[in-house]
Amino acid sequence: MTEKGKKQVKKILRPQKYAALLLFVIVSALFLYSVAAESAQSYSTEKADFIVKFKGMSSAYRVIGLFVLPGETITLEAESAVSQEPFHISPSAGTVKQIDPQSWQWAAPQESGHYPIKITQNKNDDLITINAFVMIPYSRLNGEYLNNYRIGQYPDIPLRNLPIYRPPKGFVEITKENEDVLVSPHFRIKSFLCKQQASYPKYIVLQEKLLLKLELTLEKVNENGYPCSTFTIMSGYRTPFYNKAIGNVKYSRHLWGGAADIFIDENPKDDMMDDLNQDGMINYKDAAVLYSIIDKMYGNHWYEPFVGGLGRYKKTSAHGPFVHLDVRGFHARWGY
Repeated sequence: MTEKGKKQVKKILRPQKYAALLLFVIVSALFLYSVAAESAQSYSTEKADFIVKFKGMSSAYRVIGLFVLPGETITLEAESAVSQEPFHISPSAGTVKQIDPQSWQWAAPQESGHYPIKITQNKNDDLITINAFVMIPYSRLNGEYLNNYRIGQYPDIPLRNLPIYRPPKGFVEITKENEDVLVSPHFRIKSFLCKQQASYPKYIVLQEKLLLKLELTLEKVNENGYPCSTFTIMSGYRTPFYNKAIGNVKYSRHLWGGAADIFIDENPKDDMMDDLNQDGMINYKDAAVLYSIIDKMYGNHWYEPFVGGLGRYKKTSAHGPFVHLDVRGFHARWGY
């Protein structure tokens, strides 16, 4: 074929080449869109038509964790704004004393473990499950150990003498049998385990208020157009032993079960923060997107119970970018 003929063939094939490339781009975009749409459809707040009040908090979530000491008495109150139908409580263990048609006193069992409590309303059989865990008291620590699991030592003197830095009341025992229990609609208790290497049983400290804050944050993330079924919790509870071993600050809120380091890992699922700002890179700017969504909730009266620390962290050789949040009870901000 002559050189002129070759050029004519190239002219004929060039549009076909570009058409194929364009088709590939369109198909890829549609695939990514379908993945995002599927993720968005899979998210639901999982709220009932009524709320349950306990420990000064309110929750409408169909499942929520509760952490108590052996024999501790907790007041549970159900309230609905849409129906006057009666409520019923059904604990798997412990004793219940009726206070009025919508409130009770539940006395926890003496033995540690997981004890679900179901509260229903006659209207369409609406149900809230309280996954109650009876903890092992702090006094059961044997030096730095609890049943061969190394806890370490909590500080003798609370930071600035604040009550939130006193030793925890107890520890939740995590076993192979209960590690998958939901403590809120989108988080299982095993997600908050300390990263230290150890065999079962393991132990954690976890605050109910942190669970409520994580669920509220997840809801706002989805409302802002970032489909997310759950957060990856890079770090939840840390024992004082592990916290010291990694060189973290002495009074980290992780030691008291009130903090979580989180990131969004939906597309692709690769244990790394997603490219939230769509600039083709994974860096601190993606953490800034999540940070901003959380920060904008502050100042609203409904967010006052969840005031705490908020930090943004950049990518390193050890981990990707992430955001720290906690429920320390006062405003704190930092970022790198």
